[in-house]
Amino acid sequence: MDLLYDIFADPFVQMAGMPDFFVQVLWEGFVTGTLYALIALGFVLIFKASGVFNFAQGIMVVFAALTLVGLYQAGVPALLALVLSLGVMGTLAVSVERLVLRHLVNQPDIILFMATIGLSYFLIGFGEFIFGGETKSMITSELGLPTGSSVVDFAGGIVIFQHIDIAAVVIAGILVTSLALFFSKSRIGRALRAVADDHQAALSVGISLNQIWVIVWFAAGIVALATGIMWGARSDVSFALQIVALKALPVLILGGFTSVPGAIVGGLIIGFGEKIFEVYWGGLLGGGVEGWFAYVIALIFLLFRPQGLFGEKIIERI
Repeated sequence: MDLLYDIFADPFVQMAGMPDFFVQVLWEGFVTGTLYALIALGFVLIFKASGVFNFAQGIMVVFAALTLVGLYQAGVPALLALVLSLGVMGTLAVSVERLVLRHLVNQPDIILFMATIGLSYFLIGFGEFIFGGETKSMITSELGLPTGSSVVDFAGGIVIFQHIDIAAVVIAGILVTSLALFFSKSRIGRALRAVADDHQAALSVGISLNQIWVIVWFAAGIVALATGIMWGARSDVSFALQIVALKALPVLILGGFTSVPGAIVGGLIIGFGEKIFEVYWGGLLGGGVEGWFAYVIALIFLLFRPQGLFGEKIIERI
């Protein structure tokens, strides 16, 4: 009975007894979930345009952040380094379309997926060659991002809000909203959906497949740069960030691979869930809950709702 109480009742008693700490945990989960959603957005954009999971999105986050920091360390002013980093991601988008995607039009999805794996390992090697493998600090203050923290009294205790976390939530919200409106309301967004459905059919009605792919990969590059800046500001910039970026996979499974709202909701579910379970149930479950919680939730969804919360159930007629 004592064990059952520790597992099921004691965490809720702790939540009720220390509401300020519980709010702090919720805030940390919200920030983490927002950044997960931002990473997942990059995957969603590529998947909507090509119908394939872009394995290289994680290393694109690292590569974009390393480019920004590397340019600054080379003597380029911070804001100019930011603009040049956007130019590098645009060049990467054009290069991927010209050298890879253009030659794989109407090929099976597995071929495109393998191409993104190859691109991922190329960017890892190229990034290490150019920038080295050591960890770098993000140039937070140089970019005008806020530092420090605010302390708020709550229920007899305090809740600490890091200013960089607040900025991350605001910037992620603006970016997600802007891209969602652009791709849902614009002509390019409609063309993107047509390309995702059938490459050959899209070409037959005059849609430029090459142009759409460049735009989408550049948009994913912008998302990667923003994600790299925010994650780098919280934990420095290193190639280990690509592992964090793979948390987008369970986020996509929860929300649906083609849904921008699904990426947001899935990211928040994972962010809240892993923080709460790590803090309140982590000791009982052996610790390290944040490392596996998201994948367990994804497995449950694959068993009972494989299309995700916002994905469409695919029915194939034989």
